[in-house]
Amino acid sequence: MINLNLRDPRPIYEQVKDNLRHLIVSGALPENYKLPSVREMAGELAINPNTIQRAYRELENEGYICTVPGKGSFTCGKQGGGSRREELLIKFDEIVTELRYLGITSGELLQRMEGVKPQ
Repeated sequence: MINLNLRDPRPIYEQVKDNLRHLIVSGALPENYKLPSVREMAGELAINPNTIQRAYRELENEGYICTVPGKGSFTCGKQGGGSRREELLIKFDEIVTELRYLGITSGELLQRMEGVKPQ
């Protein structure tokens, strides 16, 4: 489920967070999926539970997971991710502006967004 790379310069909690985010965004973890408890995941990955707690807390702040007291942590629906959504839209605007400057047409951008890679 989650792959950690000890040679990666990023902190472990960030790797856990990025792995979980990718699983949620890709649909590998469906909406309302119950995530393993902090202790379970820490045991599976052989890392400190505080590391998992930090990753879960940041994912919750970004709107990817929701914690229900006494029940656990669950993946949120697409309505979540408010602050993360705004952050990504700002980055998107910056990238599109630069691509337009480099000569990429609106049509090429739309094709890319629709998943059709230019040949």
